[in-house]
This record gives sequence, structure tokens and C-alpha cells, in this order.
Amino acid sequence: MVSRLAHYLPILTWGRAYNRRLLVSDLLAAVIVTIMLVPQSLAYALLAGLPVEMGLYASMLPLLAYGIFGSSRSLSVGPVAVVSLMTATAVGQVADTGSAGYIEAALLLALLSGLFLLLMGVLRLGFLAHFLSHPVITAFIAASGLIIAISQLRHILGVPAHGDNLLQLLGSLAGQLAGTNVATLATGGLALLFLFGMRKGLQPLLVRAGLQEHAAALLARTGPVLVVVATSVAAWALGLGERGVALVGEVPSGLPALTIPSLAHPAWRELALSALFISIIGFVESVSVGHTLAAKRRQKISPNQELIGLGAANIAASVSGGYPVTGGFARSVVNFDAGAETPAAGMFTAVGIAVTALLLTPYLAYLPQATLAATIIVAVLSLVDLSILKRTWQYERSEFVAVVATLLATLLLGVEAGVACGVLASLALHLFKTSRPHMAVVGEVPGTGHFRNISRHQVETHDSILSLRIDESLYFANASYIEDRLYALLAERPAVRHVILMCSAVNEIDLSALETLQSISQQLADGGISFHLSEVKGPVMDCLQRTRFLEQLSGRVWLTQHQAVTAILSDRGATAAAGDSTSAGKR
Repeated sequence: MVSRLAHYLPILTWGRAYNRRLLVSDLLAAVIVTIMLVPQSLAYALLAGLPVEMGLYASMLPLLAYGIFGSSRSLSVGPVAVVSLMTATAVGQVADTGSAGYIEAALLLALLSGLFLLLMGVLRLGFLAHFLSHPVITAFIAASGLIIAISQLRHILGVPAHGDNLLQLLGSLAGQLAGTNVATLATGGLALLFLFGMRKGLQPLLVRAGLQEHAAALLARTGPVLVVVATSVAAWALGLGERGVALVGEVPSGLPALTIPSLAHPAWRELALSALFISIIGFVESVSVGHTLAAKRRQKISPNQELIGLGAANIAASVSGGYPVTGGFARSVVNFDAGAETPAAGMFTAVGIAVTALLLTPYLAYLPQATLAATIIVAVLSLVDLSILKRTWQYERSEFVAVVATLLATLLLGVEAGVACGVLASLALHLFKTSRPHMAVVGEVPGTGHFRNISRHQVETHDSILSLRIDESLYFANASYIEDRLYALLAERPAVRHVILMCSAVNEIDLSALETLQSISQQLADGGISFHLSEVKGPVMDCLQRTRFLEQLSGRVWLTQHQAVTAILSDRGATAAAGDSTSAGKR
């Protein structure tokens, strides 16, 4: 009973083995991640168009919920850049930024996202993550990163600007350049230079000074905290607020009140599709990070349990004043590098954020919004990987087309259109590849019994036999293509009397493809050609035996391709010898 329950509550597994050594490792990781997460949470709430304290709220209870239900030992859950942008886009369609309705809609969006994730987890739909190709996701995240970075320039310049896509943002910014606030630009510009310098130059400098690379990498990530402290002190000492520099202002102290968003809210219909998109993107990002980190320690995660863990985290965010969350790449890597051994590290981080919300929020009043914008820009630009264009162009042109389509749709139409395009592009890519499977005419490598592509190897073939290998399962989308390709090959080979379909790479034959095979067998038989199958896998044969296909097949099913060719040639030789004997008798 306990083991069954532990399948759905991973905390019962790692919690039973918890000890002092794990406690020390997790506490140290929690301190480091908390230091990093405080400015990140504030910045991402600003990106989502929400009060900055909601970023802190989204980094408390969700971490506790994920620690109970999540399967990854290193994943750190909280606000992330792409989901924050998607939240701003979705909620901005139903309420004005800064209004009470905007906050209510953000809470409802988190609840809907959590319910979608939970439902997918209960239905064990974790495999759906594989339907979004990695190049397409990379393109979407890169385009989203560019949009986020450009959208934050308004805070660096101190001008109003708006827009959901690249063209709108650039046009809005261009019209406001004349109103740039010099003090704001100086604050944001210096923060950017400092953060880029910390990221690029501090770690090598510390290593050369004798510090271990691991410790140097962790120290280099403290840049956002240092710049937050420095610019806040400067804003207070120099009176930057009086010079037009936008400050965070008073941040409420204390913990959030627990409330349950109402599903009867009139905006739920408008938010439902956005919540689904956020769920998909958040899940794919989390699973990708979780798998990567788990593999480094020879651990594994359960995609279906991740759906439940992330669903619980988002529901926790919705009842504790937060907004949609997921597993973040940067903070998860820091959590892993800092030595986190169990999800308890995330729980301790939640305690650290709670202490911040209780004791330190009064000191955030002088924090310039330009500093948070600089933090966001530096963080998201690390996600922009445009090298995917070159890699897909060189490796697979069809994937290049899908990547470009997703990139352009996100940049020009917005993130939701980009998500939709990414999903459609991934599915279209799969259908395109499987609907036109690789088909090779094969022959025997002399003396080996192995059959290979005649275009790539020196092989033996026979004019009366067409050996054809299909490197894909047979289903409705490719059945007609296979049929047309087969008849085209036969038209080039009028001497063929036997067709052998080599099925070593066929994992499934659906009913549409089976009907096509039946038609091929009948038409070939009418033309005096026998149709054979070879190397049919057991599960496929089980399906075929439940039909009348094998009875109606004009040829036979052979265990191996070598056996099929040898037997056909032997039968042909025996027939020819019998014919010669009959002729001799007549003479």
C-alpha cells in the first residue's frame, strides 16, 4: 500500500531515506537559490504585468507542492520568463494591466493551467511532450526571448511602450525614443553592463585567482543580487525617483492570503486556451530540464508524475496569490550545481522566500524598475539560440522549415500564435516524414545473408525478384505513397515475378495500410506476380493473423529475407529443371 501511494507521492520515497548529510546539502543549495530567486521573482512578475510581490508569492507554496508531488530531485519551480510573457499576453486580453481584474485573471490562469496539467497527469499523457520537436521548441524559446528582451527596453529607456509582437514593440518604442529619461537610461545601462560583465568575465577571473570552477560559477550568478542592492542604495541616496526613474515602490510585507479563484469568473473561456498553451510549454521545458539533470546523476523522472507535480504547483500558486509557474532552466541548474540532493531544497527555498516577504520587502521600495528589466534581458538572452537555424539547415531541411515557421510566427504574431505554430509544425513534420517513408530496393551482400540498399552497397540482385525494404510503420498517411512507389518500381522492372516486402523496420500496420496491402497482393496476382512478406515482427504478425490477409496473400510470409530469396530461386530452379525433363521426354 505504501509503495503504491509513493508512486503518486514521491516524497514518501526520498523522505524515508532523508538524513543529516542530505539536510546540509539541501540547505546550502536553498540559500544559494533563494539569493538568486528573489530578484528573478520580482523581475518576472514585472514582466507579467503584475505587482512584484506576486513573484515572491509564486515562489513559496508552489515549491512546497512540487516537493511533495514532483519526481525530479533537482528541478526548481517558480516564475520563468516565457511563461511570464505568455501570462501577460493572455491576461492582457481580458483586463487592463494594474487593475484588480488583471490580478484575478492571473490567479484564474494559474488555476486553469494547474487543472489541465493534473488532468493530463491522471490520463497519463506525459508522452505528449515528445510531439513537440526539440528544434521547434528551441525556436519558440529563442523568439520569445527576443520579444521579452525588446519589451523590457521601455523600462531601460523610461518610456511607455506596448505590443505583443516584434513589429508592434519596435514601432511603439521608435515613437517614444524622444521621451527617453536620461537618469533611467543610465541606471538601466549600467545595470546591463554590470550583469553582462559578471556573467562573461567574473567566472574566468575568479578561476584565474585560484577559486574552484564550481564555486566561481556560483559566485558569478550573484550578479542580480548585487545590482539590486547597489541600484536601490543609489536610488535612495541620489533621489533618482525625483528625477523620473520609475521605482518599485512600497511592497506589502507578510505572507499572501489564501484564496480560491472562482471558475465561474467570466474570463475563464478566454483564458482556457492560453492556459492549455502555458501548460504544454511549461511541461515541455520542465521535462527537458528534469531529464538533463537527472541523467547527470543516473536518476530518472516520470513525465506523468511531473504533470501532477506541476499541476499541484500551479494550483498552489493560484490559491496563494501567485501566477503560472514551471521548472526554470537557470535556477534548476544553480540548484543542481549547489548540491541539491532532494526536492527538500526547493521547500527550504520557499521558506527563504517567505522570510524575505516578511522582513525585507520594505527595502525594495527604492529598487528601480530599470534594474529588474536589465535582470530580465540578461537572463532571457541566454535562451536565444539562433544557431538552431544553421544546424537544421545543414541536417534536415524539413526541420529547418518548421523552425523558421515557428520563429517567424512567434516574432510577428505573438507568443500564443507561436505556440500554436510550434505544435502544428511539430505534428506536420512528423506526418511529412512518416507519410513519405524511406523505401530501399535491397540485395544480398555476397556471402553474408544480409540485405542492404543497392544504391549504397555492392549486392547481388535477381531480375525476377524485387526486394523492397520500408523503414517506417505502415499507416493511413503513407499507404498510398508506398503503393505508388511500388508500382513505379515495377514499371521499371518488367521481368519481376516476385515482390518481397522486407518488414524489419515495420512496427505497426493499421487497418488502412492492411487494406492497401490486400489490394497490392490482388493486383500483383492478377499480373502474375507473387507478393511476399519477410521479417515480420511478432506483434505485427499477431495482428495479421486476426484477419484473412494471410489466407488471401498471393505469396508467403518468410522468417528472413535471405530465406525468402533462396526459396524462390530454388523453386524457380526446380520448375525450370522439371520443364527441361518434360521437353526431353517429348523428344
